Amino acid sequence: MSVKVKPDICTGCETCVSACPFGAIEMKDGKAVITDACTMCGACVEACQFQAIEKTIEATGPAKDLSAYKGVWVFAEQHKGSIASVSIELLGEGRKLADKKKAKLSAVLVGSGISSKAQELIAHGADAVYVCNDPALEHFNDDSYAAVLTALAQQHKPEIILAGATAIGRSFFPKVASTLYAGLTADCTMLDIDDATGHLHQTRPAFGGNIMATIVTPNHRPQMATVRHKVMKPAQRDDSRKGEIIDVKYTPSGPVRTKVLKTVDELTETVNICEADIIVAGGRGLGSRKNFLLLEELAKVLGGAVAATRGAVDEGWIPYSHQVGQTGKTVCPKLYIACGISGAIQHVAGMQSSETIVAINKDPDAPIFNVATYGIVGDVTEVLTEMIKKFREVRG
Repeated sequence: MSVKVKPDICTGCETCVSACPFGAIEMKDGKAVITDACTMCGACVEACQFQAIEKTIEATGPAKDLSAYKGVWVFAEQHKGSIASVSIELLGEGRKLADKKKAKLSAVLVGSGISSKAQELIAHGADAVYVCNDPALEHFNDDSYAAVLTALAQQHKPEIILAGATAIGRSFFPKVASTLYAGLTADCTMLDIDDATGHLHQTRPAFGGNIMATIVTPNHRPQMATVRHKVMKPAQRDDSRKGEIIDVKYTPSGPVRTKVLKTVDELTETVNICEADIIVAGGRGLGSRKNFLLLEELAKVLGGAVAATRGAVDEGWIPYSHQVGQTGKTVCPKLYIACGISGAIQHVAGMQSSETIVAINKDPDAPIFNVATYGIVGDVTEVLTEMIKKFREVRG
């Protein structure tokens, strides 16, 4: 893509200079010149009444026969032999997409000692499962996992490949997309098939969550997307389903540049926030780490998990693994208790799908109340103390 000035048509009126929001146009010798600050937004093209500026989209890379690409694939992430819940969610969404395309839904399972889990993926909707089971794949590694998925995609040509927007998906999926010369949309919250063109519509938050952008990859295949955890409904299990299990041999595509020396699980007294039905979350409004301990106490009483905003994490009150929001995790519990959280869009984007939201804040005009099911206006420490007391009485 490029934006260019036609010197023979440019009159030097300078309308484009004032129209450019990035200050990327200068006047030299009475003609407009596009500088390196150009973002190719096209504002200058629309502003020029003499049509002296043009925006062109240049074809790059070899042309592909898109008709050769068929089927929907899901990368089935697993941890220590257990299928990650985000993979079950992707199978549910992948099933819908595959049915719309009248295509097959396949899963790709990579690891060591994981062959027995293939049938579980079939029970959750997969028509076929590619299993790459090798001791060299016991621990996740960008190079080795990318080599497996890339080779399979090159051989079988799926039209769509999905992965979770997890630490693993975000780490190796871009490498696969780059090698396949495919488009990749990250952190999607909605997927659909365009009835007219058959292209995958990939929707994700943009501009700080202020708008939802729908992205289409019309000229390249496969269409690839990572999807946020807890935004899709998991596939229902049906153990009577039958499917094909295909064993795949692991062949390194090159040197594996990193080696996992040790995997350390974070030890916490509460459950994983991504899996929790009840979450007690805190923000900077709690004021101190000491007050943050009240959240942990309430979470214990309720049998839930503790979460936080980026502000609380930046203060050092709780580890990053508990952060909810655009730069953290997306959660969808049955109950979300927001304590001392103002309700910035970056945080709300990660928890607004919760079934019931209870907000506690001393500011009655805090934005968090706009998404809350119930709101409590008051001192957060006093309210938490009373809640802990009452829930202890109720739960014995």
